[in-house]
Amino acid sequence: MSVQQFERTDRIASELRREVEKIIREEVRDPRTDCLFSITHAEVTRDLRYAKIYVSVLEEDKRQPMMKALKSAAGFIRHAAGQKIQLRYTPELIFYLDTSIEYGVHIAEILNQVNKETKDAN
Repeated sequence: MSVQQFERTDRIASELRREVEKIIREEVRDPRTDCLFSITHAEVTRDLRYAKIYVSVLEEDKRQPMMKALKSAAGFIRHAAGQKIQLRYTPELIFYLDTSIEYGVHIAEILNQVNKETKDAN
């Protein structure tokens, strides 16, 4: 596997991430997708057959409905992305819930609490 191949898959993943987010915001008509979300990143397999799309949803109560909506609209989103990105084969989209932002906020809160306790002890 050459470095060029990795660069190509990275470029395709980046372009796919931008297009998928745009399609979800502008073209998907499912009311479950009307929430604050972000496509955090995308990973495309080396053979360009599959793409893992990581979605961060801000509102906790809307996470599961959003993921169900994306799963049911995956074919439509794939088709729309295929028309916008010129590839011989458009990867199959697999959506994953990304909770890394929430985890980072949780860790920051813990660190702030530890710092506060340390200052109070001194």
